[in-house]
Amino acid sequence: MKSVLLFALLAFSLNSFASVVVGLVDIQKVITSIKEGKNVQKTLEKAFNEKKAVLKKDEDKIKKAQEDYKKQSMVLAETARLNKEREMQEMMMKLQSKTMEYQKEIQKMEQDLKKPILEKLRPIIDEVSKANGVAMTFELSAAPIVYAEAKKEITDDVIKAYDKKHP
Repeated sequence: MKSVLLFALLAFSLNSFASVVVGLVDIQKVITSIKEGKNVQKTLEKAFNEKKAVLKKDEDKIKKAQEDYKKQSMVLAETARLNKEREMQEMMMKLQSKTMEYQKEIQKMEQDLKKPILEKLRPIIDEVSKANGVAMTFELSAAPIVYAEAKKEITDDVIKAYDKKHP
């Protein structure tokens, strides 16, 4: 009797899984496609280019110092040569430190600029999922789903809905 009941429950649960539609959305594509996301990208590129220009100037200073050192190294006294080498090493370490600092700043800026978009995006994904009859929606790049019998890509619908709701 127990085995018949267990078999009936198992058969019922398998049938219910067959009708589940899994939604997939590429959030990165959504962010880079919506108007607000394009503005964020422009802001990030501008900040990146400004920081890149500062780093380029520092790199040029280091290259010039290295060229001057090569020219003078034969005629410099030992202590002067060691001082120049130490100065160039310090300049390179400062450049590396500044590069890491700028990377962190850009990453934080990206998070801060994208956070409001992601907060507005979640309810839109819910609405689009419901409208498409999707039982669950996964982020495409992070989805652990390798196979689903019934799946639906809703990224383009989410982009349209977001731009319509947040012009």
